[in-house]
Amino acid sequence: MLRRHARAACTALVAAGLALAGLQAGTAAAVPDAGEPRPAPTVRTAAQTLGADAAAPEVLDAMRRDLGLSHAQALTRLANEAEAGATAARLRQGLGGAFAGAWVDGAESGTLTVATTRSSDAAAIRATGARARLVTHPLTTLERAKERLDRAATADAPVRYVDVRANVLVVEETKAGAAARLLAATGVPRELVRVVRSGQAPRPLYDLRGGDAYYMGGGGRCSVGFPVTRGTTQGFATAGHCGRAGTTTSGFNQVAQGSFQGSIFPGNDMAWVAANGNWTATPYVKGSGGANVQVTGSVLQPVGSSVCRSGSTTGWHCGTVQQHNTSVTYPEGTISGVTRTTVCAEPGDSGGSYISGSQAQGVTSGGSGNCSSGGTTFFQPLNPLLQNYGLTLKTTGGDPGPGPGEPEPGGSWAAGTVYKAGDVVTYGGASYRCLQGHQAQAGWQPPNVPALWQRL
Repeated sequence: MLRRHARAACTALVAAGLALAGLQAGTAAAVPDAGEPRPAPTVRTAAQTLGADAAAPEVLDAMRRDLGLSHAQALTRLANEAEAGATAARLRQGLGGAFAGAWVDGAESGTLTVATTRSSDAAAIRATGARARLVTHPLTTLERAKERLDRAATADAPVRYVDVRANVLVVEETKAGAAARLLAATGVPRELVRVVRSGQAPRPLYDLRGGDAYYMGGGGRCSVGFPVTRGTTQGFATAGHCGRAGTTTSGFNQVAQGSFQGSIFPGNDMAWVAANGNWTATPYVKGSGGANVQVTGSVLQPVGSSVCRSGSTTGWHCGTVQQHNTSVTYPEGTISGVTRTTVCAEPGDSGGSYISGSQAQGVTSGGSGNCSSGGTTFFQPLNPLLQNYGLTLKTTGGDPGPGPGEPEPGGSWAAGTVYKAGDVVTYGGASYRCLQGHQAQAGWQPPNVPALWQRL
């Protein structure tokens, strides 16, 4: 476990450059006169919905540095990842229990592969432009086995995740025989598991704009995750291991900032801080050189996707998503549901922002290695955090919603609600199933965003 103490030096970076304008949801239209037909809503592609065509220069520059991509390749990759996520989500609904995972490959994420345990699904998968992979174990079988391991795991077998590419449950052990003892204790079949020996155990990365530093009243430094609101209260999401409810905070400039309102660790690694009236939540993450990177939503991206992290120790770094729904056992206990990445991090980066294009992904939990030699880092996904505390992510851009005199069609869909894949809502007299988890916002009404909603 790493902890960055308050006595460590912290240099405040000044924001350099303006944020890009948010992606607008089509051109505003005049309100039709009585009796005139109402224009059809603008239906957006997945790339448009997720703002992949409006990525900030800081995102593209970091992808060039860390992933070896040109400007054009980075833009293409973000667009491909957005479309792949939507396609995989629709296939998951259609394949049901035979679904065994999906991932993207290639420098530009140009190849989507979808795995299934049923050979008859191959044609339907290929019809979408994806590759089909026939495997032995459905994703649900591997995830249930992982849940059994999680309940009995110790720090000697600190990381467990489903590797969808290999169709296997991976257990990392730091001591020889730890994984075998865990399997024996839980009865999980050995054929479902691959054991990997690891020389380093992950630890929490201790120590209002995403990525900025803040200091805890009891000592130590962490990083702001994402600015949020709760009613009229402004604040930010961060990691639970950074503080407990009631812990006071000061900002990057050592000015009194606020206090933790809620915190969960272990189990999860989530928390939020309510700021005082001197601080204003902004829809930005601190990018390279301190420039603002816009946040337009919170759609979780698929395995293989590019992702960048902002933290108060090491700044701005990028990598790829390795596995979702990973479980990690720190010395303090087990956390589940985190995402494993190739992005590096160091003490003091904890709580900081993970973003893919302009879509908020999560807050830094912990990891191993560093930004000199490389490492593995885990993030707590943001949507469960927002839902747990009733928070609204601060975003920029987007459709303002119905124009003057245009009532919102009736239904159960509501902006500000966090939806997970499989949730069903009604809107305008029709029913829709959620394809990709996200926090709803104006302009993302179900008929407008087929990347997120499927009409039933």
